[in-house]
Amino acid sequence: MKINNTKISKNSPTYFIADIASSHDGDIERAKDLIWVCKEAGADCAKFQHFLADKIVSDYGFRNMKISHQASWDDTVFNIYKKYQTPRSWTQELVKTCEKAKIEFMTTPYDLEAIEIFDNLVNCFKIGSGDITYFQLLKKISETKKPVILSTGASTMDEIDQAVKILESGTEEICIMQCNTNYTGSIKNINFQNLNVLRTFEKKWPKLTLGLSDHTAGHSSVLGAISFGARIIEKHFTDDNSRNGPDHSFSMNPKSWKLMVDNARELESSFGIHEKKVEDNEKETIVVQRRSIRFKCSKKADEIIELADLEFLRPCPENSFNPMHTKKIVGKKLIRDKKKGEEIYPEDLD
Repeated sequence: MKINNTKISKNSPTYFIADIASSHDGDIERAKDLIWVCKEAGADCAKFQHFLADKIVSDYGFRNMKISHQASWDDTVFNIYKKYQTPRSWTQELVKTCEKAKIEFMTTPYDLEAIEIFDNLVNCFKIGSGDITYFQLLKKISETKKPVILSTGASTMDEIDQAVKILESGTEEICIMQCNTNYTGSIKNINFQNLNVLRTFEKKWPKLTLGLSDHTAGHSSVLGAISFGARIIEKHFTDDNSRNGPDHSFSMNPKSWKLMVDNARELESSFGIHEKKVEDNEKETIVVQRRSIRFKCSKKADEIIELADLEFLRPCPENSFNPMHTKKIVGKKLIRDKKKGEEIYPEDLD
C-alpha cells in the first residue's frame, strides 16, 4: 500500500504513526507543537482522533455503569471526552502545520460527518478498534477508495473478516493492525500482545499489510512485530508523561519514541537478503575458524597419503582441502614434499 508518496511493503522501512489523540489537552498550540516534536523524534505521521463527545459516547449510558479505568477519571466519561476532543475548527491549522513540518496528517474519524470533512484532507483513514462493528462507518470509509488502517483490538477473527470484506469493496490497500485494547498502562499488558496473531493475519490475508497498534510501555513488542512482518506501527505520543489527561501516562515521549525508531532501523538493517551465502565480512572468518587437512608428519614426493598421516586443524587457507574432502586425499600420491603441519592443496596431488 501507499500513504501519499510513501510505499509500504515488507521491503520498506517501517512506517511510524504518532497518535497525538488527546495529548493536546484541548489547546491548539499544544497540538501544533506536538506535530513538530513527533516529527523531530522520527515519526512519519501525526495522527489525531476526530470525535465529538455527543457522537461517540452516551452520557446516560456511562453515568449508569462503572467500567474499567474510566471509572477512576476525575469527571464523567462524557465530560472527559468533550474536554479532550479535537475541535474541527482546528483542522486547517493542523493540516498546514503538518505540511510545514513535512509530516503526514492523518485522523481517525469517529462519525460519518468526519469522514466527509476529512476525505479531501487525508491520504489514508485509520479506523479505531472500537468501531470494527460499526459497519455504517466502515462502508462510508470504503467508499472514499482511500487506503485504510484497521485496528483489531478486543475483536474476533470473524468480526475482522466481516470488516475487511466491507473495506475491500472500496480498496485493496488495507493494513490490519494487531492490537490489545487496554489503556491502563499495566506492565502485565505485554502478556496479552499476542504477536503471533500477525502470522495468522498473514496466512489469511497474504496481500494485505500488517501493523501493530501498541499501548504497552516501551517498544519490545514493536520490535517483535516488525520481525513478524508488521510495517506500520502506531503508538500514542505526548511530550510529557506526567501531565494530567487520559492518554499521557501510557504514551511515548520524544526520547522513548526516538529510541524506538532508532532500534527499529537497526533491526531492519539486520534483515538483509533471503539467500544464505558467505558475506564479505565473513571471508576472513572462513580461514581462521574452519579446519584444513594437515600433515601430522613430513611427507616426501611420490609417497602415498594414509589416513594416519592426517589431522584437522585451523586455519583453512583458501583453496586448501578441508575435512569434508578427506576421501579425496587418502590413497593419493604426493608430487612434492610436504612439511609437518602443512595444509594440502589440489596441486600437491598426482
